Amino acid sequence: MGPSTARADESFEDGSPEDKSAKDRSLEDESAKDGSKIQPELVRPAFRPRRGLGGGHSQTLAAFFLPRRIDLPAAERRLIEVEPGISVLCHCHWQSDRRSALTLIVVHGLEGSSESQYMLGIARNGLAAGMNVVRMNQRNCGGMDHWAPTLYNSGRSEDVAAVARNLVEQDSIPGFVLIGFSMGGNLVLKLAGEWGSAGPAEFRGVSAVCPAINLAAGADALHEPSNRIYEYYFLLQLFQRYKRKLRMFPGHYDATRLRGVRTLREFDDRITAYYCGYAGAADYYDRAAAAHVIDRIARPTLVIHAANDPFIRILPETRVKLLSNPNLTYIETEDGGHCAFVGERDGDPAYDGRWAEREVVEFAKRLR
Repeated sequence: MGPSTARADESFEDGSPEDKSAKDRSLEDESAKDGSKIQPELVRPAFRPRRGLGGGHSQTLAAFFLPRRIDLPAAERRLIEVEPGISVLCHCHWQSDRRSALTLIVVHGLEGSSESQYMLGIARNGLAAGMNVVRMNQRNCGGMDHWAPTLYNSGRSEDVAAVARNLVEQDSIPGFVLIGFSMGGNLVLKLAGEWGSAGPAEFRGVSAVCPAINLAAGADALHEPSNRIYEYYFLLQLFQRYKRKLRMFPGHYDATRLRGVRTLREFDDRITAYYCGYAGAADYYDRAAAAHVIDRIARPTLVIHAANDPFIRILPETRVKLLSNPNLTYIETEDGGHCAFVGERDGDPAYDGRWAEREVVEFAKRLR
């Protein structure tokens, strides 16, 4: 596969250049200044929201509440040690000959799990495309709070590396692609940047949907009045998890540290940073952000972001890095919300309109 590039959200059938939006033209202008150009083989049909579901909040909430039926074959449950005494739970779906198939390693977002709808959607699409799919739970997630006293956070890219290493060594997979959503997107991009050109020979590429690569900006955006519903949801889940940890590991955590916490930034300052070796929220957000290493990514990469994502922010300097890396394809759509991209069905019974889930698997197909 040739170098990936930044590109506007368009397809060959979507009209003349004069029909493009101002945002699309600006992305092309930035790409042209960088010397890169749109690769025809990477141009896919543009995302269009399902009728009546336009807008960042509508998309985000629709993806959360709309019912879906995703039938998957039984998965192998595997505990993979990510550091001495600490394991994560993975659900592995294998082709009949796993050693000849590309493997997708999929990582969920904040307070998600291997059962998140987009995780199941990727599994369905990947299996149908002849790939192995491993749905990875981050630490504590997927009912694993009892397994270890540590907390998960946006900097634990080494956990993803440990899972990949286990699959290569134990299953002799010939190649793998990392896929992450939101917080998981930050983790897989961070790992790809840390590996640079020295990653495993089996590492083929990486995709991220709405990646939280500017952590501080995203945490502050969650506290905006229009986004408080999301912040309340995350805080409710995080509080419940912390209280489970208090019960399971008495003496390890301090219940009083939750007092007065009303924002995600305060939670990360008083809980996440404190127990995960950071000086505070600002230090955590800075050191764990993939934005610092995306310029080092040396394998084919796809990043999908919606301009109207309610709370994921990509800062101007980060966008420059995304557009400047010749190995990276950056797609910024006008609509799509947060990890939603609920589009119209196209008549294919296997496609339920979840556009981003389809696109990342299509991208992976080119890396086999």
